[in-house]
Amino acid sequence: MDKISFCKAQGASPIPVEGEWVQAKKIEDISGFSHGVGGCAPQQGACKLTINVKKGIIVEALVETIGCSGMTQSAAMAGEILPGKTLLEALNTDLVCDAINVAMKKVFLQLVYGRSQSAYSENGLEIGSALDDLGKSKCSSVGTIYSNINDGPIYLNTAEGYITKLALDANNEIIGYEYIDTSELLTKLRQASNTDAVKQSTKTYGRYEDGVKFVDPREVKNGIN
Repeated sequence: MDKISFCKAQGASPIPVEGEWVQAKKIEDISGFSHGVGGCAPQQGACKLTINVKKGIIVEALVETIGCSGMTQSAAMAGEILPGKTLLEALNTDLVCDAINVAMKKVFLQLVYGRSQSAYSENGLEIGSALDDLGKSKCSSVGTIYSNINDGPIYLNTAEGYITKLALDANNEIIGYEYIDTSELLTKLRQASNTDAVKQSTKTYGRYEDGVKFVDPREVKNGIN
Protein backbone atom coordinates (compact mmCIF):
# COMPACT_ATOMS: atom_id res chain seq x y z
CA MET A 1 0.00 0.00 0.00
CA ASP A 2 1.42 3.41 -0.97
CA LYS A 3 1.64 6.25 1.57
CA ILE A 4 -1.40 8.13 0.26
CA SER A 5 -3.62 5.05 0.38
CA PHE A 6 -2.31 4.22 3.84
CA CYS A 7 -3.14 7.73 5.14
CA LYS A 8 -6.63 7.56 3.65
CA ALA A 9 -7.24 4.21 5.27
CA GLN A 10 -6.08 5.46 8.67
CA GLY A 11 -8.42 8.46 8.66
CA ALA A 12 -8.23 11.39 11.06
CA SER A 13 -5.82 11.23 13.98
CA PRO A 14 -7.78 10.51 17.19
CA ILE A 15 -8.02 13.27 19.77
CA PRO A 16 -9.01 13.02 23.46
CA VAL A 17 -12.63 14.08 23.91
CA GLU A 18 -14.13 13.86 27.41
CA GLY A 19 -12.38 10.65 28.35
CA GLU A 20 -12.52 8.97 24.93
CA TRP A 21 -10.33 8.90 21.83
CA VAL A 22 -12.32 10.25 18.89
CA GLN A 23 -11.58 10.54 15.18
CA ALA A 24 -13.33 13.86 14.69
CA LYS A 25 -14.97 14.04 11.26
CA LYS A 26 -17.98 16.24 12.00
CA ILE A 27 -18.45 19.22 14.30
CA GLU A 28 -20.78 17.15 16.50
CA ASP A 29 -17.81 14.90 17.29
CA ILE A 30 -16.33 17.73 19.37
CA SER A 31 -17.09 18.15 23.05
CA GLY A 32 -15.03 19.88 25.68
CA PHE A 33 -14.44 22.73 28.08
CA SER A 34 -11.69 25.22 27.30
CA HIS A 35 -10.51 28.82 27.24
CA GLY A 36 -9.22 31.31 24.69
CA VAL A 37 -7.69 34.75 25.15
CA GLY A 38 -7.73 37.47 22.50
CA GLY A 39 -6.82 41.12 22.07
CA CYS A 40 -8.48 43.76 19.90
CA ALA A 41 -6.85 45.36 16.84
CA PRO A 42 -5.37 48.40 18.64
CA GLN A 43 -4.41 46.14 21.59
CA GLN A 44 -6.54 48.32 23.84
CA GLY A 45 -8.25 45.49 25.66
CA ALA A 46 -8.36 41.72 26.10
CA CYS A 47 -10.97 39.02 26.46
CA LYS A 48 -10.87 35.61 28.11
CA LEU A 49 -13.57 33.38 26.69
CA THR A 50 -14.55 30.09 28.36
CA ILE A 51 -16.96 27.77 26.58
CA ASN A 52 -18.45 24.37 27.34
CA VAL A 53 -19.31 22.34 24.24
CA LYS A 54 -21.44 19.18 24.11
CA LYS A 55 -21.62 17.29 20.79
CA GLY A 56 -20.67 20.39 18.86
CA ILE A 57 -23.16 22.70 20.62
CA ILE A 58 -22.09 25.49 22.97
CA VAL A 59 -24.05 24.95 26.18
CA GLU A 60 -22.24 27.48 28.36
CA ALA A 61 -20.13 30.60 27.84
CA LEU A 62 -18.23 32.91 30.18
CA VAL A 63 -16.93 36.18 28.72
CA GLU A 64 -14.43 38.15 30.81
CA THR A 65 -13.05 41.45 29.53
CA ILE A 66 -10.55 44.05 30.68
CA GLY A 67 -9.14 47.33 29.43
CA CYS A 68 -11.94 48.55 27.18
CA SER A 69 -15.32 49.82 28.35
CA GLY A 70 -16.93 49.15 24.96
CA MET A 71 -15.81 45.54 25.12
CA THR A 72 -17.96 45.05 28.24
CA GLN A 73 -21.06 45.87 26.21
CA SER A 74 -19.85 43.61 23.40
CA ALA A 75 -19.41 40.82 25.94
CA ALA A 76 -23.05 41.20 26.96
CA MET A 77 -24.09 40.71 23.34
CA ALA A 78 -21.72 37.76 22.87
CA GLY A 79 -23.22 36.17 25.98
CA GLU A 80 -26.60 36.21 24.27
CA ILE A 81 -25.24 35.02 20.92
CA LEU A 82 -23.08 32.03 21.89
CA PRO A 83 -25.24 29.47 23.79
CA GLY A 84 -27.07 27.15 21.41
CA LYS A 85 -24.78 27.76 18.45
CA THR A 86 -22.59 25.04 17.03
CA LEU A 87 -18.86 25.47 17.52
CA LEU A 88 -18.51 26.16 13.79
CA GLU A 89 -21.33 28.71 13.77
CA ALA A 90 -19.72 30.56 16.67
CA LEU A 91 -16.38 30.64 14.86
CA ASN A 92 -18.06 32.25 11.83
CA THR A 93 -20.29 34.66 13.77
CA ASP A 94 -19.36 38.28 14.44
CA LEU A 95 -19.11 38.43 18.23
CA VAL A 96 -19.12 42.24 18.05
CA CYS A 97 -15.60 42.89 19.36
CA ASP A 98 -12.23 41.98 17.81
CA ALA A 99 -10.91 40.66 21.12
CA ILE A 100 -13.87 38.32 21.61
CA ASN A 101 -13.62 37.08 18.02
CA VAL A 102 -9.91 36.33 18.47
CA ALA A 103 -10.62 34.54 21.76
CA MET A 104 -13.25 32.43 19.96
CA LYS A 105 -10.67 31.39 17.35
CA LYS A 106 -8.22 30.42 20.07
CA VAL A 107 -10.71 28.31 22.02
CA PHE A 108 -11.88 26.67 18.76
CA LEU A 109 -8.31 25.52 18.12
CA GLN A 110 -8.01 24.20 21.67
CA LEU A 111 -11.11 22.06 21.24
CA VAL A 112 -10.60 20.70 17.72
CA TYR A 113 -7.06 19.62 18.59
CA GLY A 114 -8.17 17.88 21.78
CA ARG A 115 -6.43 20.33 24.10
CA SER A 116 -9.45 21.02 26.27
CA GLN A 117 -9.53 21.19 30.05
CA SER A 118 -11.92 18.24 30.04
CA ALA A 119 -10.07 16.10 27.46
CA TYR A 120 -9.57 13.24 29.90
CA SER A 121 -12.67 13.78 32.07
CA GLU A 122 -15.35 11.17 31.48
CA ASN A 123 -18.53 12.91 30.29
CA GLY A 124 -16.75 16.27 30.52
CA LEU A 125 -17.81 19.13 32.77
CA GLU A 126 -21.39 20.05 33.64
CA ILE A 127 -23.09 23.35 32.86
CA GLY A 128 -22.01 25.73 35.62
CA SER A 129 -18.35 24.77 35.46
CA ALA A 130 -17.41 28.13 33.96
CA LEU A 131 -18.83 29.91 37.00
CA ASP A 132 -16.99 27.44 39.24
CA ASP A 133 -13.78 28.70 37.63
CA LEU A 134 -14.53 32.09 39.20
CA GLY A 135 -14.62 30.65 42.70
CA LYS A 136 -17.24 31.26 45.38
CA SER A 137 -17.08 35.02 44.84
CA LYS A 138 -18.36 34.67 41.26
CA CYS A 139 -16.04 37.53 40.38
CA SER A 140 -13.20 37.67 37.83
CA SER A 141 -9.66 37.93 39.18
CA VAL A 142 -8.21 41.25 38.08
CA GLY A 143 -4.71 42.51 38.75
CA THR A 144 -3.84 46.19 38.33
CA ILE A 145 -0.26 47.11 39.16
CA TYR A 146 1.19 50.45 38.11
CA SER A 147 4.86 51.41 38.33
CA ASN A 148 7.15 54.21 37.27
CA ILE A 149 10.76 55.22 37.79
CA ASN A 150 9.90 57.63 40.62
CA ASP A 151 7.37 55.64 42.60
CA GLY A 152 8.33 52.07 41.87
CA PRO A 153 5.48 49.55 41.94
CA ILE A 154 2.05 50.67 43.13
CA TYR A 155 -0.54 47.97 43.81
CA LEU A 156 -4.06 49.10 42.89
CA ASN A 157 -5.98 45.85 42.61
CA THR A 158 -5.08 42.20 43.18
CA ALA A 159 -6.95 38.92 43.25
CA GLU A 160 -7.88 39.67 46.87
CA GLY A 161 -9.58 42.94 46.04
CA TYR A 162 -9.34 46.74 45.90
CA ILE A 163 -6.13 48.03 47.52
CA THR A 164 -6.65 50.87 50.00
CA LYS A 165 -3.24 51.12 51.72
CA LEU A 166 0.28 49.88 51.05
CA ALA A 167 2.50 48.97 54.00
CA LEU A 168 6.15 49.98 53.58
CA ASP A 169 9.17 48.94 55.62
CA ALA A 170 12.07 51.17 56.67
CA ASN A 171 13.52 50.89 53.15
CA ASN A 172 10.22 52.00 51.57
CA GLU A 173 9.67 48.54 50.14
CA ILE A 174 6.13 47.13 50.00
CA ILE A 175 5.67 44.39 52.59
CA GLY A 176 1.89 44.09 52.62
CA TYR A 177 -1.33 45.88 51.89
CA GLU A 178 -4.80 46.58 53.16
CA TYR A 179 -7.63 45.79 50.79
CA ILE A 180 -11.38 45.69 50.50
CA ASP A 181 -12.72 42.31 49.47
CA THR A 182 -14.98 43.75 46.77
CA SER A 183 -17.03 40.59 46.34
CA GLU A 184 -17.69 40.39 50.07
CA LEU A 185 -18.45 44.11 50.22
CA LEU A 186 -21.05 43.92 47.48
CA THR A 187 -22.61 40.89 49.15
CA LYS A 188 -22.88 42.74 52.46
CA LEU A 189 -24.26 45.86 50.78
CA ARG A 190 -27.09 43.74 49.42
CA GLN A 191 -28.02 42.85 52.99
CA ALA A 192 -30.19 45.68 54.26
CA SER A 193 -29.47 44.91 57.92
CA ASN A 194 -25.73 45.45 57.48
CA THR A 195 -24.61 48.93 58.55
CA ASP A 196 -20.81 48.64 58.36
CA ALA A 197 -20.08 46.66 55.23
CA VAL A 198 -16.88 48.50 54.26
CA LYS A 199 -15.24 47.98 57.65
CA GLN A 200 -16.19 44.30 57.77
CA SER A 201 -14.86 43.76 54.23
CA THR A 202 -11.51 45.48 54.83
CA LYS A 203 -8.64 43.02 55.34
CA THR A 204 -4.85 42.93 55.15
CA TYR A 205 -2.24 40.89 53.28
CA GLY A 206 1.40 40.13 53.93
CA ARG A 207 3.26 41.84 56.80
CA TYR A 208 0.93 44.81 56.74
CA GLU A 209 0.97 45.28 60.52
CA ASP A 210 4.78 45.55 60.46
CA GLY A 211 4.70 48.58 58.18
CA VAL A 212 6.41 51.76 59.39
CA LYS A 213 4.51 53.87 56.88
CA PHE A 214 1.19 53.46 55.14
CA VAL A 215 0.28 55.17 51.89
CA ASP A 216 -2.83 55.39 49.76
CA PRO A 217 -1.74 54.04 46.34
CA ARG A 218 -4.21 56.33 44.58
CA GLU A 219 -2.82 59.44 46.26
CA VAL A 220 0.86 58.90 45.42
CA LYS A 221 2.20 62.08 43.79
CA ASN A 222 6.00 62.19 43.84
CA GLY A 223 7.09 58.72 44.82
CA ILE A 224 6.23 56.53 47.81
CA ASN A 225 9.57 57.45 49.39
